[in-house]
Amino acid sequence: MLDIPLLLRVHVDAVIAAQNDMRIDMGVCDAIEQREAAGKPAAMSAPHLPKVAGIDPTVPAPAHTATPHPGIPTAHPAPGALIQDRLAGWVSDLTTLHELTERLARTSTLDDALHELLRAGAALVGAPRGMAFLEPADGLGPTVTVGLGLAHADLGTLETVPRSATSYGRLLDGLPGGPLPERPARDGPLPEPPAPAPVAVPDLLGDEHLDPRHREVAARLGFAASYAVPLVTESAGRLGAAVWLYDEPAEPPERRRHLVGLYGQYASEHLARLLELERGRANVATITEELLPTRLPRVPGVRLAARHHAGPRGGGHWYDALPLPEGALGLAVGSVTGSGPSALAAMGRLRASLRAYAVMEGEDPVAVLSDLELLLRLTEPARSATALFAYAEPAQRKVVLAGAGHAPPLITGERRAEYVETSLSAPLGMLACWEAPSVDLVVEPGETLLLYTDGLLRRIGGPVDRAFARLHAAAASVPRADRADPGAVADHVLRAVLPGGLPAPAPHGAVPSGAVPSGGDEDEDVVLLAARFD
Repeated sequence: MLDIPLLLRVHVDAVIAAQNDMRIDMGVCDAIEQREAAGKPAAMSAPHLPKVAGIDPTVPAPAHTATPHPGIPTAHPAPGALIQDRLAGWVSDLTTLHELTERLARTSTLDDALHELLRAGAALVGAPRGMAFLEPADGLGPTVTVGLGLAHADLGTLETVPRSATSYGRLLDGLPGGPLPERPARDGPLPEPPAPAPVAVPDLLGDEHLDPRHREVAARLGFAASYAVPLVTESAGRLGAAVWLYDEPAEPPERRRHLVGLYGQYASEHLARLLELERGRANVATITEELLPTRLPRVPGVRLAARHHAGPRGGGHWYDALPLPEGALGLAVGSVTGSGPSALAAMGRLRASLRAYAVMEGEDPVAVLSDLELLLRLTEPARSATALFAYAEPAQRKVVLAGAGHAPPLITGERRAEYVETSLSAPLGMLACWEAPSVDLVVEPGETLLLYTDGLLRRIGGPVDRAFARLHAAAASVPRADRADPGAVADHVLRAVLPGGLPAPAPHGAVPSGAVPSGGDEDEDVVLLAARFD
């Protein structure tokens, strides 16, 4: 009987020691190892019952329901329960981060990524509204601002607050979250500002140190607290900032701050990758536009309009229109194999060569394409290209054209919508000597001649014959009110065959480069040149 209190005292000491160990911030494996190590001495130090016949000392004593003796300490929770609770919390946090980062990784544009960042951050910090700003520190852009739960007018109202008075504005400008460092009494440089860190303002309306305009806007829009985090990477530097707004005075607890910090680091890296891709696409699009005509010529008797969209990889599709002697007009479309900078360079050389040949012998389209094929075969034997060149005389409404592996043009007007019958020919650079007959046609007054590249057919998607049929149906369904404007004709055709339509045309008539939603290959360029004859 005297051994029972001693046995209980020893086990209670072991439990208390294990609990003290759990109060220390340690990993799960370290806690388990210490628990196992601490269990052995406790078991060894416990007294053992003597070996008596008929008594098994390993059988535990029966549980008692009576009230314990006042001298015996009350049993504490088992140390394993505390470890399990902490481990379950860590697993839950990791699962949440995994799900949120997977959703973010599926975004492919900066705008989508910023919206997903706001939604995920709002769930982590428990705020219903927020804003995300993309302003790279290198100044090369692009600059993007998106909101969550805020209307466009609300974003405009927030812009009236002095930038330096807001937490996110200080993060965007690279300033520390606290007050600005004061200049020393003697002349000297300001101390180096600390690295950007999250900024919490738990009570906007009650903070007398805030700018009065900031408090006024907060009261008008109905938010009372904010939490801002920087978007920074080691390689790209400062990219922007995100801020979430609370309806009541509040701030996220330490655990949620840690989670949103980890998520913000991953989001910053993802945004940096998308930013690099976006800049690369923008550079390719700029080069593509510079290699194409900056404006379309004005020739009596014909009106022109062009629509061009470069794919994300920068294909070598092009168009051209140049005035020729005696009031004639040269129209051309084509494409080169490959994509990227090399294809763009080849496209530029091919277009410049065709212009030279068109000036010298434009009235004979077959001769123009023959010279172009010879040049391509001698200078770039590993590359092939398709091209179509038309020599038009607007005064007589006569057109002579020849194609090299190119899709036939389409004529649309009040009375007809049909493809021009052209002979089957090989692309340039495919045969030792290219040759194909030309085609003569007469365009009726008010009819429009549509020249396009095969990229448009691929963007439409499906079998080739079905793509041709859809393009023909789109040209035949042009409203009567739009037939007098070649730009309206081109826009109607593209809206009919490409779901989602097109952005507004540029001032000179060419559509800015960008992705065109479709059911086909979105990497392909889209080129459509429309010539309406009076």
